Amino acid sequence: MSSIETMKEFNHLPKSVKKAVRYMYQDASYDQLLILKKHLAHAIQQKEQELYKKRD
Repeated sequence: MSSIETMKEFNHLPKSVKKAVRYMYQDASYDQLLILKKHLAHAIQQKEQELYKKRD
């Protein structure tokens, strides 16, 4: 995937997600990144499970 395609996808995300990503790039400390990573991974995993169950 090219960087242009990635930017187009990024531009279609909700404003709150874009702000969070920009925060991670610009201001987050290493410890904050670890906390965010843990919470985001957990939220993504739960949502994937929810969507997988709806498929059946």
